[in-house]
Amino acid sequence: MVQSAEIICVGTELLLGDILNSNAQYLAEQLAQLGIAHYYQTVVGDNPERIKQAIAIAVSRSNLLIFTGGLGPTPDDLTHSTIADYFGVPLVEHPEIVADITEKFAQRGRVMTDNNRKQALLPEGAEVLTNRAGSAPGIIWQPQTGVTILTFPGVPAEMKLMWQEVAVPYLTQQGWVTCTLFRRTLKFWGISESALAEKVNSYFDLQNPTVAPYANHGEVKLRIAALANSEAEALKLIQPIEQELRELGGADCYGIDHDTPAIAVGRMLQSAQMTLAVAESCTGGGLGAMLTSTPGSSAYFWGGVISYDNSVKVNLLGVNPDDLAQQGAVSAIVAEQMAIGVRDRLGTTWGLSITGIAGPDGGTETKPVGLVYIGLASATRVESFEHRFGGQRGREWVRRLSANTALDHLRRRLLNEGIINYY
Repeated sequence: MVQSAEIICVGTELLLGDILNSNAQYLAEQLAQLGIAHYYQTVVGDNPERIKQAIAIAVSRSNLLIFTGGLGPTPDDLTHSTIADYFGVPLVEHPEIVADITEKFAQRGRVMTDNNRKQALLPEGAEVLTNRAGSAPGIIWQPQTGVTILTFPGVPAEMKLMWQEVAVPYLTQQGWVTCTLFRRTLKFWGISESALAEKVNSYFDLQNPTVAPYANHGEVKLRIAALANSEAEALKLIQPIEQELRELGGADCYGIDHDTPAIAVGRMLQSAQMTLAVAESCTGGGLGAMLTSTPGSSAYFWGGVISYDNSVKVNLLGVNPDDLAQQGAVSAIVAEQMAIGVRDRLGTTWGLSITGIAGPDGGTETKPVGLVYIGLASATRVESFEHRFGGQRGREWVRRLSANTALDHLRRRLLNEGIINYY
């Protein structure tokens, strides 16, 4: 059997969709980065027999089984007891875990209840996988030749800390980490996935590094991945390809990896010592939220006005009531006046505005759901942009696309002004 890992996520709440399975995504990324082969993922509810079935299947095809969830004090936390039962060993209480849980409760001014002792019961022969952030420890165990089991609590913050502090050093020591997969993601806005794919089609045949396209929420990504003995070696393989793809992407390429349009714009504004104010109608503060999600954004983002009602557009932003009456709130002239008004009143370098019909109702034949106007104003120039995003994907789709597209218009204006987006 080829050395490979399998992720098994335990929890009925995952099957019901009550909780997003971010643990599987994180672990998959980590395994790829460590160069550990990973071919299967399983989600199973809080049921001992079905968990055993998942273990049986996983053991038949994978060497490293990584469990998340089911390690808490409640009756439906069954992971350790079910694993022990499957491999035919008893559970053993660890006094040091009981002491650790007791101390953590005391630090919070609470008394440990008896049901928390359950978390100290681990399969006989298993090592403790320490959890500094929470009460439920995991295990590191080799119950039979050729099989290694790691377990983690379902709380993402606890799992991530345990993975980095304990699991990665263990896997490295045991010879699981033999190479590194390093990835660089180029991000694009204002170009479709098909149009970008046509530009860079010849790169999809590369073997190491590889290039793959992705699209989500209006954004297109190119992931460049290289396998090498170290991150430095992988980066050497990636860099020339990355540079070529950036040149082919031109102004559509706005950033890398964890960048967002708001981060890219913020970086440019800060480097040029410029400031921004926003006026929003259909996005209801979403644009401002994107900008302020970046630490330090107060250096360039001064504030905004949520002008949902027309009276706010008139009284706070100075929109001409005659233009509102004749053209409607969703129009180019109103978007321009909103941008001018918020810039003037807040005293910033730039004013950026959004007005549109997010839906699902409110559209007409001439102004359908998804029609959005974006206004952009500086001291010397004002302009507007019409977009028809459609309403088929829902209200939040229109709002998110509107906010990111507004930021992209500003980014392109900044590029035209000679302000470079360093990333």
